Amino acid sequence: MNEVTGTAKAFFERFRPLVESSRNCEIVIFPSFLELDRAVVGARGTRIQIGAQNLCWARQGAFTGEVSGSMLRASGCSHVIVGHSERRKYFGETNESVLKKTLAAIDAGLTPIVCVAECEKENVETVLAEQFARSISMLSRAQFAKIVISYKPLWAIGTGQTAPPEAAAAAHRFIRAQVSGSFGSEQASNVRILYGYGGSVNPHTAKTLMAQSETDGLLIGGASLDPVSFASIVNF
Repeated sequence: MNEVTGTAKAFFERFRPLVESSRNCEIVIFPSFLELDRAVVGARGTRIQIGAQNLCWARQGAFTGEVSGSMLRASGCSHVIVGHSERRKYFGETNESVLKKTLAAIDAGLTPIVCVAECEKENVETVLAEQFARSISMLSRAQFAKIVISYKPLWAIGTGQTAPPEAAAAAHRFIRAQVSGSFGSEQASNVRILYGYGGSVNPHTAKTLMAQSETDGLLIGGASLDPVSFASIVNF
């Protein structure tokens, strides 16, 4: 919930020329709901894709204040974040609601970036295994092939802390092992796992984080608000 309405146009005017020659990664920007239309226009004619930060698990109905997957798809979104650690921490989202939202996103033709997280540094594998078992593992093989996973710990929110790259890679390996157990080794090799420590991901730390073979990409926080900073990560 950063920036004010109407800033997307200026952002894309600065960002687009900085990444127009970049072909080494997918670029997806997740603005606020109120900026989605402007972001779609700003990204038109480029490789940049647009996603939403959240969605409702229902298709339609009496769900005041919610936005459905079909609405997001109609607005021009291709992706959506599901179960972000801030949603879990501040708004009570559960493994069950994450599963429902993941299914809703897939049903709407969106690519869900499904976040898994733990509250404490000491219980990483226990919590990740439970979250995986109660949400991601419930998907069919075909559904699973359509998601991206992001490892984004609750304990890092607002702290500026970042786990050592090796520790993050270890968490990613553990998640990949869970995938292998539920969906097979091929899916484990193909699934993309993003490192999502938000504000602690910046142009300096990105290089170290991406040096880990288990890290397939980044879910970037504060550094994405500045077009120059974000572009330097993309181009790296």
